[in-house]
Amino acid sequence: MKVLIVLTSHDQLGNTGKKTGFWLEELAAPYRRFKAAGYDITLASPAGGRPPLDPKSNEPGFQTDDTHWFEADAEASAALADTVRLDSVSAEDYDTVFYPGGHGPLWDLAEDPDSRRLIETTLRSGKPVALVCHAPGVLRHVTDEDGTPLVAGKKVTGFTNTEEAAVELVDVVPFLVEDELVALGGNYSKGADWGSYVVQDGLLITGQNPGSSAAAADALIAQLAT
Repeated sequence: MKVLIVLTSHDQLGNTGKKTGFWLEELAAPYRRFKAAGYDITLASPAGGRPPLDPKSNEPGFQTDDTHWFEADAEASAALADTVRLDSVSAEDYDTVFYPGGHGPLWDLAEDPDSRRLIETTLRSGKPVALVCHAPGVLRHVTDEDGTPLVAGKKVTGFTNTEEAAVELVDVVPFLVEDELVALGGNYSKGADWGSYVVQDGLLITGQNPGSSAAAADALIAQLAT
């Protein structure tokens, strides 16, 4: 199996002067599981090269067994240091696509036409896509073949308004993931804040927050095994 993991290239947290990027656990936990499953893993980002890591995600309180494993794995470190450009990849070359979150994707991947085409082409080819935490916000412009929003009528989850309020970024982010998915007609549901919660609707898998990234990856692996 070949899996493409798409990371953000955006490193500015709005106008706060603070840094953002991808959330380490949301890459590390899935990567570890995909590697254990024997998958061929490619990392991509809009700008290519090393994508920005949200520095907060590497603070001691947010480190996990998976993040420690990832940082100690030479192959993973090499892949992260040199991601391929998103505009150079073809959905036809991969069996599935996984999107880690972090706040960065709300600024770049949510508006990226290459990302939109990748998701649309992958799903229309009968292949699954999984997105976790803020990454379900990347679906905001993705449509079905008839032009309707992809998430309309589908079971979805993503970072909750109350989780965003807890990190005090409601007034900083360009949009709230929960509100956006609801506005697009998604059948949005959520679990307890910061708990693992994953929803699957056919080929579309979404996870609520960083703690949901491992379960989202497991659901994707199970889907690929069917």
